[in-house]
Amino acid sequence: MRLSQADRLAQATGLDMVTAGWKPTVGNYLGRVTKPRILEAVREGAGERAAQLIDHMKKGDMAKEAERLLANTGWLPEPLRLVDHDDGQAIEPGAETDAGDGAALPDFLSEDAEETDEIEDEEALTIAAE
Repeated sequence: MRLSQADRLAQATGLDMVTAGWKPTVGNYLGRVTKPRILEAVREGAGERAAQLIDHMKKGDMAKEAERLLANTGWLPEPLRLVDHDDGQAIEPGAETDAGDGAALPDFLSEDAEETDEIEDEEALTIAAE
């Protein structure tokens, strides 16, 4: 339930971990997961051919090479991916979401700038009169 709520919040705020600059590295992900997970990540991010190139390596070397292969792919581990709750599918990094586009803004957010200026002017006059 918490992950679902976190996904909804991330979608509503437009949080995209790829845009925010997160990349899979040996220190933050690849060195902390098993060899099959590293291969799965490379397969998803860089393709089957890239995964075959590193499948024979020891874990440390595999993680370093996987970091290089995934550097500019935009691949994210599953917990960092946004999920579209309407169809249960992961949203591609960098994809535009329409969450909240149809929602009506509260009155105080949709006021015209002129009305806001008038209120500020009235407050200034009230302070000056005191």
